[in-house]
Parts: sequence; C-alpha cells; structure tokens
Amino acid sequence: MPRVDNDIKLDFKDVLIRPKRSTLKTRADASRFRLSHGRQHDGTNHNVNLQRSFLFRNSGQEYTGIPVMAANMDTVGTFDMAKALGKHSMFTCIHKHYPVEEWREFAGQNKDILQYIAASSGTGQGDLSKLCAILEAVPDIRYICVDVANGYSEHFVEFVREVRKKFPQHTIMAGNVVTGEMVEELVLSGADIIKVGIGPGSVCTTRKKTGVGYPQLSAVIECADAAHGLGGHIISDGGCTCPGDVAKAFGAGADFVMCGGMLAGHTESGGEIVEKNGRKMKLFYGMSSATAMKKHAGGVAEYRASEGKTVEIEYRGDVEVTIQDILGGLRSTCTYVGAGKLKELSRRTTFIRVTQQLNEIFTPFTKEH
Repeated sequence: MPRVDNDIKLDFKDVLIRPKRSTLKTRADASRFRLSHGRQHDGTNHNVNLQRSFLFRNSGQEYTGIPVMAANMDTVGTFDMAKALGKHSMFTCIHKHYPVEEWREFAGQNKDILQYIAASSGTGQGDLSKLCAILEAVPDIRYICVDVANGYSEHFVEFVREVRKKFPQHTIMAGNVVTGEMVEELVLSGADIIKVGIGPGSVCTTRKKTGVGYPQLSAVIECADAAHGLGGHIISDGGCTCPGDVAKAFGAGADFVMCGGMLAGHTESGGEIVEKNGRKMKLFYGMSSATAMKKHAGGVAEYRASEGKTVEIEYRGDVEVTIQDILGGLRSTCTYVGAGKLKELSRRTTFIRVTQQLNEIFTPFTKEH
C-alpha cells in the first residue's frame, strides 16, 4: 500500500528570510570585508566574516575557508575555476575526467590552493584505481568527493567504506541523498561531509524522468540536523539560482553550498565559446545527460535513461563578477539578520512561507549588467 507523507516540504522559492534587529551597520559597511591570502582584512569591527572553520568527524582534518563550492561537473569544476575560487578561499570539486598527468601539472603550478580542491570519483569499475593514482601523484590533495546520482544503494555505502579504509586521513564527501537516515548511515560508514540534493539542479531531469526527489530547503534542514547530531557536515548541492538561494541554504543549516548553474557559462567553466546569431554561447549539461554520457562513456547505457539536459547559455565572462555577487549577497543577508559571521546565520534565520518571491513586472525589460 503506497504511503503519503502529509508534512509540508519546502523549496527555496517557498520562503523568505525574516529580517531582525541588528547591531551591524549598513550593507556598504559589511561589503568592505575582503580576503587577502585567505585572511580577513577589515577596517572596522562591523564586517561580516564569511569564513568558517570545521573539524571533520572521520578524517580528523581541519578546514578554514568560505564554504561555497563549485560542483564537480566538467562544465563547472575545472582547474581554471579552482584557481579563480581559490583566490577567495572558496572550494572546487574537480570533475573526475582529468587524466592523472594533468593533475600533476596543475598541482605543480598551483600549490597554494590545493587545500581548497577535492578529487572526484564515481563508484564504477576503474574509478577507485584512478582516484588512487591521482592521490598518489598529488599527495597534497586532502579531499575526496565520491559522487553518484543515487546515494541510496548498498554498493555506494560499501564503496564509501572502502575509500575510508584506503584513505583514513582524507576528508570524504559523499552523496547524493536527501533523508536523515541515509545521512547517518554514510557518516557512520566513514564520510565526513554528505552531499544533499536529488533533482533540484538546473540541468537535472531526475524528477521528470523518475518522479523521485525532495524539496531542497526541507532536505537541507532535515539532513543538517541528522549530520550535526553525529558530528558530521553537509553540502547543499543544487537548486541555487541566485545569491539569495545560497543564503537560504546556509540559513537552513548547510555547512557548504555547492553551485553548478550559477558558475556555468564563464571563461573558467570549461568548454568552447560558440557564436550563435551574433551572441557568444557556452554549452552546459548535467553529468547524467546524454551529452555527458556520450562524451565520457560512449553513450547512454541500455539499462538507464538520461537524467540530465543540455543547454546553451550566454557567455558570462570571467567568474569574478559572479563570485562578488554571491559573496556580497551573503554579507547583506547576514547584515539583515544581525549575524556578524556566516557561522551565526543559521541561528539567526527564521523562514517565512510566501506565495511570491519577487515583483516581476519589469523582468522582460531588464538588461543584465
């Protein structure tokens, strides 16, 4: 007999963050916060500190940085993206398709930012051996991202256990899942940071093809509670369309927020720039799309459907402008709720349910700058 959970589950579009009385000054004052070589540089005591520090449960490793991440997609999680984000102490999960020799070359030229990148792996045949080869070639890499579309299989849990056994001191990210009990199982199986999100991504079609998913805001709230109860951490992966969504994910309890579509289409995003009707465009696609599977696996396997789409998006220039947009938005959110540090945001967040996010009357006439 099918069951229906009647509890309301919410997405980013269903809520806004209620402002609160604050001792902080203006947004302009907050925006003076800058990072220089990974350190806070402020002229007053009223700046918003976006850095977080974590001690990971299973690896015992420590992290300090701005916990916004580039997704491990080959049109986002590139070496060039890592260089751009690393300047701001932001994180990049490098996609799994770079050969070992390119890893070695990149690491030799960019030793200051290796603390802000993860090597990604699937659970298929040969993935573990390639991961081992990368970590042997670049021993300074301390983070591993074990990534599959469906984190609910026993095979996935066993793979995480095997990776933990082989790399006891590496910090392991694993996912994707959306429920507390699976977060707990992965943490107890050796993962430090659980990736949360099934279906919310801009180029993900899992919900359409399978009917499976979970509204992202509720998934983050529930999974953060489960992880934190065991001393684990979570990444909110997918569903962010603007800086406000990133802030909502942090407000919901996410330790890290992973962005794909928001960082796609830039110079650093990988792929060629093509001209179409006089406009510069870039290709962006999900890693379960037919495009990705044709490129990396020879096509879509007979036993499964493509669960991603391919889109052409307008070329957006260097990613620095988008980085400043995200970080500036986060500082403003903190100022609105009186959080002097990003660490305080979830404690100071009250969500209110809404039926409308924005006044869209002039949206058709808006020019992007």
